[in-house]
Amino acid sequence: MASIPFGTDFSLLNMNQEKIEQLIKQLISEIGDDSSREGLVDTPKRVAKSFEKLYGGYGKDPKKLITVFDNEGYDEMIIAKDIDFYSMCEHHMLPFFGKVYIGYIPDDKIVGLSKMPRMVENFSRRLQNQERLTKQIADTLMDLLQPKGVGVVIEATHLCMKARGIEKQNCEITTSSFTGLFKSNLNTRSEFLNLIK
Repeated sequence: MASIPFGTDFSLLNMNQEKIEQLIKQLISEIGDDSSREGLVDTPKRVAKSFEKLYGGYGKDPKKLITVFDNEGYDEMIIAKDIDFYSMCEHHMLPFFGKVYIGYIPDDKIVGLSKMPRMVENFSRRLQNQERLTKQIADTLMDLLQPKGVGVVIEATHLCMKARGIEKQNCEITTSSFTGLFKSNLNTRSEFLNLIK
């Protein structure tokens, strides 16, 4: 699945709650349960409502979430770490979740500090894979700020590995994306990795 490009008309991505409810009701029947029994009668409505949050990233333009300011001479690394995220694996539609660590070295522009977690939230609330999520965060910061470099690390637990398939309970996946000085300068990358420990 290709990522949604900048400039997408997000008004076209609104969810049809009634249709989702019908599909969930049908799914319950297809897996062998009775969607009219007491415990399940309201489940289609609850699932449709939960999708508004779980897949809410489709309804927002990432560029509009990020406030950029002029840099006033700061030339050291800026790091946001331990950013919690929840996403849905695009292969099995099961949750994966964990922490995101973002660092960048500014040039002329800096980003509002709360905007990095907002960007993580936006990209994670879609059908995703961890590799793409990591790269989308790094590429967006590079595109909007043109900094001297960006580093992004994600550590995540995937229910598709715990609840099905290989069923390994202690496996955690780490992905990274480095640009600019974070990619070309080993000392910059090492500093970032040491600071996020």
